[in-house]
Amino acid sequence: MTSMRRFSTFDLLKFNNVNLDPLTETYNMGFYLQYLAKWPQYCFMATGPGARPMGYVLGKAEDFQDKPASWHGHVTAVTVPPEYRRLGMATRLMEVLERVSELNAGYFVDLFVRKSNALAIGMYSKMGYIVYREVIGYYSGEENAYDMRKALPRDVDKKSIIPLPAPVHPHELD
Repeated sequence: MTSMRRFSTFDLLKFNNVNLDPLTETYNMGFYLQYLAKWPQYCFMATGPGARPMGYVLGKAEDFQDKPASWHGHVTAVTVPPEYRRLGMATRLMEVLERVSELNAGYFVDLFVRKSNALAIGMYSKMGYIVYREVIGYYSGEENAYDMRKALPRDVDKKSIIPLPAPVHPHELD
């Protein structure tokens, strides 16, 4: 039995089994606390029997003041430890963040993924995400990323997911 709940500060002391994966970006404690303080409604933990962490998603709300339809949810991290993969856990976590983004009047949800991470790209594609643009040297200046997006119902014309024709550099991200 899996339960989904808000991520709490106490989870930071229990989620090492989730973060040990080499493809998982790990952050310092202050980074996680900032998300929990500013965007608690975008941070969720999936737990199993004995309250064992089965995965989590960290997200936030973003907008660009000069673009009226820019309000969106951003996935900063979604990770599931190897023993709980292929059970639909990441999909469930993403769906929760998408619902929160939709309830908060978001036009789309976006995320960054390593260009070399074919499994994750395939998973996100199955969830309806498209490659919006490529970001050159996004990961430590060494590896490119895809900025993937999924339009939410508020974006009736799907303008938020029209792919850009050329790659961008991190300093050009809006």
